[in-house]
Amino acid sequence: MPSGEDAFSGQAGAAVEAVFREERGLLLASLVRRFGDLDLAEEVTSEAIEAALRHWPAEGVPAQPGAWLLTTARRKAVDRLRRDQAYAARLAVLQADAERDEAVAAPAGTGELPDERLQLFFTCAHPALAAEDRTALTLRCLAGLTTPEVARAFLVPTATMAQRIVRAKKKIREARIPFRVPGADELPERLPGVLQVVYSVFTEGYAASSGPRLQRPALAEEAIRLARILHRLLPAERESAGLLALLLLVHARRAARTGPEGEPVLLEDQDRGLWDRAMIEEGRALVVRALTGGPAGPYGVQAAIAALHDEAAEVESTDWPQIVALYDVLLTLTPSPVVAVNRAVAVAMRDGPGAGLALLDALGGEPRLRAYQPYAVARGDLLSRLGRGGEAAAAYREALELAGTEPERAVLLRKLGEGPEGR
Repeated sequence: MPSGEDAFSGQAGAAVEAVFREERGLLLASLVRRFGDLDLAEEVTSEAIEAALRHWPAEGVPAQPGAWLLTTARRKAVDRLRRDQAYAARLAVLQADAERDEAVAAPAGTGELPDERLQLFFTCAHPALAAEDRTALTLRCLAGLTTPEVARAFLVPTATMAQRIVRAKKKIREARIPFRVPGADELPERLPGVLQVVYSVFTEGYAASSGPRLQRPALAEEAIRLARILHRLLPAERESAGLLALLLLVHARRAARTGPEGEPVLLEDQDRGLWDRAMIEEGRALVVRALTGGPAGPYGVQAAIAALHDEAAEVESTDWPQIVALYDVLLTLTPSPVVAVNRAVAVAMRDGPGAGLALLDALGGEPRLRAYQPYAVARGDLLSRLGRGGEAAAAYREALELAGTEPERAVLLRKLGEGPEGR
């Protein structure tokens, strides 16, 4: 029998896949809550998909396909437990732990039971898991990507990604990580980790770490979908609004970020007529929500910076003083050499390349920037603008050694006069 991951084919497969992508997170969350085991939930979900592929072509897609899948999966889980008493005994212990945790920790928000996907978010992004395992598990369970798709997203072999996901689930099982929303006293500490996982997914889609393409739009769009779910489930959390705003405002420029051959196009050179105005307006409205009602969080501040870029008709009319001021705020919230690099570039736009270069050079001793390719590119660009061609070439060569994607390498070779257009 084919697995649920391999079964999507033909028209019926397309209908099932559309339901699967939309319903998978909620389906898994409901099953984990009921049976206390992520492995069992995934297995019976795949079996329910296989059953749908057998029945739906002849009977039609049900009016409530998600409910059909959930009912089918629950029945299969009960059948499996009846056949395996040892498995059932182990699950009874896990369920007892979960019930105890729920008794001592009220759900966040109004006190009503939240959408169970929120519980799955916090389980997948638990701080006890390694950072790469959190991201992989979130993509697998909540974004509905198959294991081969997650592996392709991060350019690792499928077997490697499968081991990573198995390791994460084993950690959840052996450490008895509770399937619940943290209590109100825990939420401020745990929520940033959940948001960071979604942001990491988006970052890999927005600017691929390696490979033949600069962007992976499908991965970025999965991150936006996850951010929408989080914002819908936690509407009172301003940083969830800030994260969604940031992703929308940045992704709105996707059509202008690459040229005809996939090469990166700098913000100042982009055709702003290609930007998605509806996405920008949605993001701007969320920025207001993220910045209203208390001190701003880092995602809200980054979203405000992105909004200022998106509102400008051209690079010359960008409110660079306000952007620099926002970077000053961001540095107090999340002191980071990467934020300092971005601030230096903004200062260069406000005060000239010499002022920005002085700030970049002052960061030169920061170890974390030695492998940060945008730092070397920024130095090269500012040195070039100052007419210091030899030093610019040295910076570009350093950036070339750090470039992860082919389009980035091609642009740097052209800057060095070694690409097809530079010879």
